[in-house]
Amino acid sequence: MSRALLLMLWGWTVLWSWGSGRLDLLLRNVFHGLVGTAGLVMLATGLLMLFKWRPRRERRRWNDIRRWRDLASASMALMILVLPPEPSFSDLASNRPAGLPQAPELAFVLPPEQRTLTEWVRVLRSQADPNLVNGNPVNISGFVWRQPDAPPLLARLTVRCCLADATPVGLPVAWPENKKPEPDAWLAIRGQMEVRMLQGEAKAVVVPDTIQSIPRPQRPLEP
Repeated sequence: MSRALLLMLWGWTVLWSWGSGRLDLLLRNVFHGLVGTAGLVMLATGLLMLFKWRPRRERRRWNDIRRWRDLASASMALMILVLPPEPSFSDLASNRPAGLPQAPELAFVLPPEQRTLTEWVRVLRSQADPNLVNGNPVNISGFVWRQPDAPPLLARLTVRCCLADATPVGLPVAWPENKKPEPDAWLAIRGQMEVRMLQGEAKAVVVPDTIQSIPRPQRPLEP
């Protein structure tokens, strides 16, 4: 019976994570339906096992081993339910290699003020001359990504599947002198692109007109 209850607990944990939006912190939304279906199958399988359960004699030593194993597994499932994940996107970005998935076809034809942060990074990487975007309006949001020897960037995490393949992308920001952004803080910035010299190289930098603190988006991961 313990196996049936354990399977039901994990099935409920998966379903609850799917329904509560926690999967948005771990997985692209296109895969959420698959995860929800897996949770439903686990729950249904546990119910079937529970109805078909018949007590049987087993060696005591084997029962003790399985009891501790099941207890550890159940404790892990309960911890997932009770303790919400609070990942540090800045720390995760600092420990991942920079990269960017292939751009969607429409990313390069959007008006500047409609581009997301990720689309801006794709545009800037696709053209060698930053002067081509000088003066373009910017309306982006992201988290503050600390840098070891430079001002923090405004960044996003891009994923193909889940956090296991997440890669960070960021834009340099001309932070106001009285603004000290905290790592992991989510900000919305309106302003324009301006070409400035950074470490001896001309780069497009976001010059803010307004900086607004925002809650973490429901779906913080971008394709």
